[in-house]
Amino acid sequence: MKTKIIISIITFLIVFKVNAQETTSTIKIKTSATCDMCKETIEKYVAFEKGVKKITLDVDTKIATVIYNPQKTTPEKIRLAISNSGYDADDIVANKKAYDKLDECCKKGKVCNDKK
Repeated sequence: MKTKIIISIITFLIVFKVNAQETTSTIKIKTSATCDMCKETIEKYVAFEKGVKKITLDVDTKIATVIYNPQKTTPEKIRLAISNSGYDADDIVANKKAYDKLDECCKKGKVCNDKK
C-alpha cells in the first residue's frame, strides 16, 4: 500500500513538473540603434517587459534577438517596449517623447563617437 502511494505521488510530481515548464519563443526585431549606448538602453528597457527572458542587440546589424515566454507577452508588446525606449522596432516608429530624450548621437542618421 505504501509503495502504491509513493508511486502515485512521484507520478503526480513528474506530470506536474512537465506541465509547469515554460515554453519560449525567439523573435528578431530590426531597430534604429546606432551605438553601444543604444544597445544598453534598449536591452535595459526591454528586459523589464514581463515574459522577456533574454535580449541581445547586435549594433552592427541593428537586430535585437529576444527570447520570451509567449504565454506572458507578445511580439507586438516587445516592439512597443523598444519603441517606448526611443527606437524604431520593425515597422513601429519610435515614441516621439522618448526619442527626443535620447543623446544626439543615438538619433537616426547620427554618427556616434564609439563607432569607428
